[in-house]
Amino acid sequence: MNFTSVRIITKEIQPLVRFYEKVLGSTAIQYTEDFAELRTPLATLAIASTRTLALFGGDDIARPAENRSVIIEFRIDDVDSTYQALTGFLGNSLVQKPVTMPWGNRSLLFKDPDGNLVNFFTPVTDDAKQRAGTI
Repeated sequence: MNFTSVRIITKEIQPLVRFYEKVLGSTAIQYTEDFAELRTPLATLAIASTRTLALFGGDDIARPAENRSVIIEFRIDDVDSTYQALTGFLGNSLVQKPVTMPWGNRSLLFKDPDGNLVNFFTPVTDDAKQRAGTI
């Protein structure tokens, strides 16, 4: 089994697509007005409108902008330079400036337009780099 993607359900797809294109520095593939993907080498971030819920069994199976338990994480090359590049863009969505966590990752935490937590991190200790397979 391979983990391949996370899908965010939203009422308004375009603001999330534009946000993630900016912070990830990539272009989304928009298959329909209700579904887009941003692909990375290891996994895909999918963004879908609430209208797609009917395809999975009904409108009540997910609620947009109510996530309070998941953090969407991306390993990046340099958290500090990314933070500097995004500072003006993130504005009030910034939750925590870059800080080194006890497990060895340097982490930048912010929220997307729907309030989902996003963590950009860079392994900085030898142990964290080894876990990430970067040394």
